[in-house]
Amino acid sequence: MGVRTTNLLDLRLPAAGRAVGASPIRLDGIPKVSGTDRFGADERPVDALSVMVIRSPHWHASFTFGDLDAFVRDHPGIVAVYMAADIPGRNVFGVIAPFADQPALAEGAARFRGEAVALVAGEKDAIEDFDPADFPIEWTVLPHTLAPAEALNGFAPVHASRKDNILTTGFVERGDPEQALAEAAFTVTGAVDTSYVEHAYIEPEAGYAFMDGDTLVIKACTQAPYMDRADTAAVLGLAPEKVRIVPTATGGGFGSKLDVSLQPLIGLVALKTGRPACLVYTRFESMASTTKRHPGSMKATIGADAEGRVTGMVFEGDFNTGAYASWGPTVANRVPVHASGPYAVANYRATGRAVHTNGPIAGAFRGFGVPQATIMQETLYDELAEKIGMDRLEFRLKNAFRKGSVTATGQVLEAAGIVECLEALEPHWARALADAEAFNAVHAARKRGVGVASCWYGCGNTALPNPSTIKIGISPTGEVVLHQGAVDIGQGSNTVISQIAADSLGLPLGKLRLVGADTSITPDAGKTSASRQTFITGKAAEKAGRALREKILRFANVSEKAVLSLDGTTLTVREGDAVRAIDLGAMKADVDGFVFRAVETYDAPTTALDAKGQGKPYAVYGFGAQIAELEVDMRLGTVKLIKITAAHDVGRAINPLLVEGQIEGGIAQGIGLALMEEYIPGRTENLHDYLIPTIGDVPPIESILVEVPDPEGPFGAKGLGEHVLIPTAPAILNAIRHASGAKIAKVPATPSRVLAAIKEVGK
Repeated sequence: MGVRTTNLLDLRLPAAGRAVGASPIRLDGIPKVSGTDRFGADERPVDALSVMVIRSPHWHASFTFGDLDAFVRDHPGIVAVYMAADIPGRNVFGVIAPFADQPALAEGAARFRGEAVALVAGEKDAIEDFDPADFPIEWTVLPHTLAPAEALNGFAPVHASRKDNILTTGFVERGDPEQALAEAAFTVTGAVDTSYVEHAYIEPEAGYAFMDGDTLVIKACTQAPYMDRADTAAVLGLAPEKVRIVPTATGGGFGSKLDVSLQPLIGLVALKTGRPACLVYTRFESMASTTKRHPGSMKATIGADAEGRVTGMVFEGDFNTGAYASWGPTVANRVPVHASGPYAVANYRATGRAVHTNGPIAGAFRGFGVPQATIMQETLYDELAEKIGMDRLEFRLKNAFRKGSVTATGQVLEAAGIVECLEALEPHWARALADAEAFNAVHAARKRGVGVASCWYGCGNTALPNPSTIKIGISPTGEVVLHQGAVDIGQGSNTVISQIAADSLGLPLGKLRLVGADTSITPDAGKTSASRQTFITGKAAEKAGRALREKILRFANVSEKAVLSLDGTTLTVREGDAVRAIDLGAMKADVDGFVFRAVETYDAPTTALDAKGQGKPYAVYGFGAQIAELEVDMRLGTVKLIKITAAHDVGRAINPLLVEGQIEGGIAQGIGLALMEEYIPGRTENLHDYLIPTIGDVPPIESILVEVPDPEGPFGAKGLGEHVLIPTAPAILNAIRHASGAKIAKVPATPSRVLAAIKEVGK
């Protein structure tokens, strides 16, 4: 099995010291365009077994198996059936160890529709011809609930080991919010509900497993190879070093591919049979069994003084985490930190609860609950500005964080670019309002509206360690090899991290050879989530590049001012008139084949939050603001987007073209969240009934890159992946209200909901 590498030598790439800030060709772009990149379903060993997963058709049901031995005998080509009793290790996994509660195969009872209860392994033709309805299993339907309100009101715990259905609670409090609200000159109160949202990535879960001696190798799509290794090893009773995870190219993840899915299942079959095992989820399986965005039920009150300064806020949110924990604890804890928005609120209390139901598992999805909370806060900020009599953008500018502002967790911000983002939008805001006013003066059936919303987002885990390690070295043959274990799920981290490493080392980007993620080869660069790769893995790459450069300079006995060049096996070091040529081929290589090497780890400096949520949960925050322009058909409730203008503070744009791509992709998902995407459990388990935006739904997007360098980030850079989605939905909802007066209480704002809200205003 070969190692996936990318040779950069033949590409047109920037010179030494000029990679950061450039937009070179995407380093994994040619394999994707040419079709040579390998995704999860693109490989199948010749002698591989196929695997079918038997899943629960009920939200909650106990089950018993029939005669499985007879079933195998009576079905030629079926090799074996496996159930929970066949799992050799601990039959539980979960991304956050203290909350891990999900079995790889359910034991005796299934807690949600789509849960895996058994595996059928067989020859490819036999599995393709097999009807899962013929599997010998009997179901006894049990009481279930899909609603958090019911789950919190005396419904039996989904997990009998717990006293109730509250998985965990996040909490942040500062000052005296009740007194501040009582004394406020203006207050607004509101509530909003959001829905399950499906990730709808282009590639469903896919991969295969095989034994390489006594090591289990799994090649599959994933966002977190080392987390997959840990969970799979625990389930199968193996030492972690006896499990090797080799990520394939990943056709989208957005958070759902952080949790293991098929890895322990195909691993079990390969381990038991000794033959490779393949599994590719159908779209139904993917949509029914994998994680969704948490539905939220939120309410808040915000107050301001007579001058328009926010003085107090209280926020409460319940988030439906479904049958198992997944990333519910992260959502519950991240939301209270962010629910103020990027504004100074001296008196504040926010509570977030993750609540168990028998619904689909809710996990990570681009923002970890912050998009939902931002809908609540930004729509209320619009109402508050209107009540005060202030321009909505001016109100946000007045209250926005500045450098030195204190957050609701008591953290003093070292950098904050939200003011710069809002100021960049000012001319667009004035023009859009004028256009809307002119349009509305001559149209009655259609009304134009303009909305604005801001966001902030902490990069990395909330008040928890999340280090990344990067290895880089130079071989005797003159190759600069970058071992980069972070999975690129489409956002461009392969390219961005290589750019950072190249400039830190001081050699051209084209001299690097990238070795992609593989737990047997590349160090742990952490999971691809939480907008952490550019910041945290990028910082590790910066440190590794600088450390390697320092070793070379010391060897050559020159200062930091020296310039490096590499031609074949000759590494040349120049400082003024002094030139030192190092013959790499004459040097002894280490066990990794390097003559010079560096391995560096970076973990963001954060602190744990105390009982009142005070501390430093993130080292770096990104900021952004967006304007949405749209038309509302007052008779039909339909919404037509005209333009979205997005200003985002990225600290430093390592690759401006990739930044723009992130902005455009994030906005497309934000449009879905706002207007059409609603996963209805048991009903929308395909991409015919579940609607996602197409190119026809996405209006022109104008991206404005704001660069307020953060002293902690590599070359001043911050993460971006999730920030770009967060303001879109509230900006759209605020524009709908501006156009029609309709206040949307349930997202998405489908035509029927918009029309009902318009009629409510007219009463």
